[in-house]
Amino acid sequence: MNDLIPVVNKLQDVFNTIGSETVDLPQIIVVGSQSSGKSSVLENLVQRDFLPRGSGIVTRRPLVLQLVNVQDSEDSKAVEYGEFLHMSDRKFTDFSEIRKEIEAETARVAGQNKGISRSPIHLKIYSPKVLNLTLVDLPGLTKIPIGDQPTDIEKQTRILVLDYITKPNSIILAVSPANVDLVNSESLKLAKQVDPEGKRTIGVLTKLDLMDAGTNALDVLTGRVIPLKLGFIGVVNRSQQDIIGNKPMSEALKAESEFFKRHSAYRSIASRCGTPFLAKILNHILMNHIRERLPDMKARINALISQTTQELLSYGDPALDEKTNKGALVLKLITKFSNDFVASIDGTALDISTKELCGGARIYYIFNNIFGTALQSISPCGNLSVQDIRTAIRNSTGPRPSLFVPEIAFDLLVKPQILLLEQPSLRCVELVHEELTKICHSCGNQELGRYPRLHAKLIEVVSDLLRERLSPTSLYVESLISIQRAYVNTNHPDFIGGAGAMSDLVKKSEKKRKEFEKLNRHRQANLGSNTTHISTLSGPSISSKDDIPDGSPLSDKESSGSKDIGLQNGIGNNSSWAQRESFLTYFFGSGNKSDRTVLPDQPLPSRNGTSVKTGIDMGELEKKLDNGAIIDDAVQLTDHEEMEIQLIRSLITSYFNLVRKTIQDLVPKAIMHLLVNYSRESVQNRLVSELYKEELFVDLLQEDENLASKRQNCKTMLDVYRKAFDIMNEAM
Repeated sequence: MNDLIPVVNKLQDVFNTIGSETVDLPQIIVVGSQSSGKSSVLENLVQRDFLPRGSGIVTRRPLVLQLVNVQDSEDSKAVEYGEFLHMSDRKFTDFSEIRKEIEAETARVAGQNKGISRSPIHLKIYSPKVLNLTLVDLPGLTKIPIGDQPTDIEKQTRILVLDYITKPNSIILAVSPANVDLVNSESLKLAKQVDPEGKRTIGVLTKLDLMDAGTNALDVLTGRVIPLKLGFIGVVNRSQQDIIGNKPMSEALKAESEFFKRHSAYRSIASRCGTPFLAKILNHILMNHIRERLPDMKARINALISQTTQELLSYGDPALDEKTNKGALVLKLITKFSNDFVASIDGTALDISTKELCGGARIYYIFNNIFGTALQSISPCGNLSVQDIRTAIRNSTGPRPSLFVPEIAFDLLVKPQILLLEQPSLRCVELVHEELTKICHSCGNQELGRYPRLHAKLIEVVSDLLRERLSPTSLYVESLISIQRAYVNTNHPDFIGGAGAMSDLVKKSEKKRKEFEKLNRHRQANLGSNTTHISTLSGPSISSKDDIPDGSPLSDKESSGSKDIGLQNGIGNNSSWAQRESFLTYFFGSGNKSDRTVLPDQPLPSRNGTSVKTGIDMGELEKKLDNGAIIDDAVQLTDHEEMEIQLIRSLITSYFNLVRKTIQDLVPKAIMHLLVNYSRESVQNRLVSELYKEELFVDLLQEDENLASKRQNCKTMLDVYRKAFDIMNEAM
C-alpha cells in the first residue's frame, strides 16, 4: 500500500505533461479562509518554511504539492530538495528560493495585483521527514475585497474551490481556526455543500492555543458537534512571533506535542492530535482512497484509450509520408467526390436527409412546383386591354373594314403573349444551376475534409463545368420560345380555331339570352297588371324618351344591363338587339347602325327634324390624332367590334394554353439533357483531366493545419493514457 501514493504521483506527472484533467486523480484538497492557518499546516507537514506569507490573498494559484519520502542511505544522508514542473531541470535545495519561485511564477501568470488564476503550480518536495502525500493548496476564501483585489474575488475563489472539491476522488481537508465559531467556517460550509454526508471530509482545527481561557474544542475534536466520518484533528502552529524569530520547525513540533500533553482538556486525546498524527492520518486516508478508486480509474483510462484510438483513426495517417501512394489517393478522393455528386442528384446517397428536400428532389420541386406554378400564373390575355385588341384589329385591316376577324391581328397579338413564357423558363434554368452548385459544395466526406486545397479545387472544377453548361442551356430555352413565336400553327389539332371560337360565343350568348329572358319574365310578373309592356320582339311607337315607362325592359338601367351582357359574351340575345334596333331606328332614322359612320361632331337628326350637336369639338379630336391617340376610349364599341374582340381573346387563350403546355414539358427536358445529365456524366472525366497531374499532388494533399495539430494532440493523449494504464497495471 505504501507504493500507491507514488503511483498516483507518477500518474500526476504523466497527466501534467498534457495539462489534462480528464482523469480525476485521488488527492487532498486544502480549503480554508484567509488567516485560518492553512499555510502553516502545510509547512508543518513538510517541516520547512517554503510558502509565501503576507496580508490579503497570498496563494493566488492552486499549488499541487507532492510530498515524496526519501530514506537515508547507509553511505549518506538524504538531501531535501524541491522541483517545479515548469523548471524540471533544476533542484531547489534552498527552501527560501522555492518561496521566491512560487511568488515569481504566481506573478507571471496571475499578474502583480491580487487577482487569482486557475492555472496550477506543480511542486515536488523530496525529504526523509515527510510521508507520501499529494495535496492541493487553494487560494484562501475571502468575503471583502482588499486593496487591488477584484470586486468579485469572493465569487472567483468559491468557483475555483468548488471545481476541485466537487470531484468525487478528492479528499477535502477543511481548515478552520478554533478561536472562531465553527458555524461561521466557510471551509466546512463548502465541504458540506459537495459532501453532505461527510464521507470524504477531514476537519483540521488550528489556533487551539489562542482560544479564550476556560474554553476548549474537545467536543468538536471528538465529533460531538459536527459529525465527520474522517473526524477532526487539532494542531498548534507557530505563532507570528515564532515565524518572525525563525523558530526551528523541530522546536515548534515539540512545543505542539507538549501543549496537547499538558492541556487538561486535550490530554486524553493527545495521541490523536498534532501535525505528526495529521500526516499519518492523511497518508493512511489517501492510500485507502487510492486503493478504492484505482479500479474505477483503470476502467476510465481504458475507455479513454479506446475513444482516443477511434478519434485518431478518424484523422487518418498523414498523406505526405513516404509510404503513401499520392496518385492513388488523389484518384480515390476524386472518384469519391464525383460519386457523391451523382448520388445526390439521383437520390441514392447514404446520408439522405429526412428533414428537408435535398439534391435531385429539389430539382424536381423546381420543375413541378416553382416553374409549373410560375407558368400557370401567367394570364393569356391579362395584359391586353380592349383598346389594344381593337387597335391591333384596325391596324391589321388598313383603310378597309373587316368582314371577319383578321388573322394578322391574331398573329400580332399572340406572339408577345408567348414571349411572357421566356422569363420564367430562364429563371428555371438558373435555379437548377444554383441547386447543382449547392450539391457540389455539399459533397465530400471527413477524409476529403483533411485536404482543404484538394476540396477547394474539386469544387472549383465542377463549378466551372456547371457554369459552362449554363449558357448553352439558357440559349436553347430561349430558342424554344423563339421557335413558338416564329410560326403560329393555327392548324394545330388542339387549337380551337375560328369556327370553334364562334361556336363557343354563340353557345354562351344563347345561354345568356335564356337567362335574360327568364329574368325579364320574372320582373314583368312582379310589375303587376298596370305596367305598360313593351314587346321584346318589335319596336314600340314612342313619341319621346320620357314615354318609356319606368321599369320597362328598355329603361336606362335595363338597357345598359342588356348591353353589358352582350359585351361580356360577344353577341347579345335576339330580343335585346331587336329592342335596340327599334329604338335606334326611331332616334336616328332607318338603316343599320353598324353600316353607318357618324362623325363625333356631325349634327344628328332630332325627333322633330332639327339638328342636334353632339357637343364634341372636332379640333380636339385632331389634336388627339396628332398625339398618336388614334382610338378614343370614349367611343363605344360597335357590335361587330365586340364580337371581334371576344373571338380574338378566345383564340389567344386557346393558342397560349397549348404553347404553355408545350413549354412546361420541353424546358425541364432541355435542362435535364443539357445541364443536369451532361454534368453528372462528365464530372468524373473533367475532374481527372484537370487534377490528376503528378506535379499537383503535393500541393493538393497539403493537410489542414488544424487537423494535423489535432492528430498530433490525439497521439500525445493516447501515449499518456497508455503510459498511465501501464503504471496502474504495475501497481495492481
